[in-house]
Amino acid sequence: MSQHFSRRRFLASTAVAAAGLASGLRPGFAAEPPARNGRHHFKLSLAAYSFNKLLPRGWPKPGKSEAAMQLSDVVDLAAEWNLDGVELTSYYFPNPVSPEYLRAIQAQCFRLGLDISGTAIGNDFCLVDGPAREFELEMTRQWIDHAASIGAPVIRIFAGKVPNGDTEAAALDRCVVGINESLKYAAEKGVALAIENHGGITSTPEQLLSIVRRVDPSPWFGINFDSGNFRTEDPYGDLEKIAPYAINAQIKVAIAPNGQKEQADLARIVGILKAANYRGYIALEYEENEDPKTVIPRYLDELRSLLA
Repeated sequence: MSQHFSRRRFLASTAVAAAGLASGLRPGFAAEPPARNGRHHFKLSLAAYSFNKLLPRGWPKPGKSEAAMQLSDVVDLAAEWNLDGVELTSYYFPNPVSPEYLRAIQAQCFRLGLDISGTAIGNDFCLVDGPAREFELEMTRQWIDHAASIGAPVIRIFAGKVPNGDTEAAALDRCVVGINESLKYAAEKGVALAIENHGGITSTPEQLLSIVRRVDPSPWFGINFDSGNFRTEDPYGDLEKIAPYAINAQIKVAIAPNGQKEQADLARIVGILKAANYRGYIALEYEENEDPKTVIPRYLDELRSLLA
């Protein structure tokens, strides 16, 4: 019965997509929440950004930084804390990234039984045409290659912000073009792109979804659900709007209704993801002032209880 249902749903969605293309529209899977099989299912990961104050950025050579930590230390901690995976944020890789370094970090994760749940880049697709925009697009392609090399299934991407003197409509157009161009390459490499609610032209769920619905149909695209990034009147309600589209999820321990930071209701956030039948990794991204090595285990214990 399940196979027949899946086949009927596939044929129906294909027919709808074909009809839309014939009429000049571009409906598709990117504009609709991904189809889920079964109920919610979670695996727990840790974002390297949780140690942002301790990690180097763009350091010149492996082992030659004066920073307090390296990515390899984050991997060791993730294993020590018995996690399923670790998110290796691009900022903390050496610059340039060598194939040898990628193989070393991948081998370390494998030996410790950790998935690389994803990576992240700080791109801006709203930039006007020119060298700066080309740099953003080339950097995105490079990180798609790196993600494929280390087996990271998804990259968190940003939309960007409106340049001075420009309009949001024009910036949104360029953002969609940038995503579509990058998505075509990502699909060839088997890497998904997850656009994050990260300020700028994704400050509200309506803005974010207006981008999602204009991206070319692809099973390699969706939303990165970040529980702490909305600064709206009702961030919990707004998270409910984007949760069905999530292909990756991050949880922060703080939330900011109307921009006023307060302790997040983690149970409520996990409940939102459960209601959306989200299946996949949830990465804790700790951004507060306490020592992350001291407090992160406590939040991981709380999340484990809530995710059970």
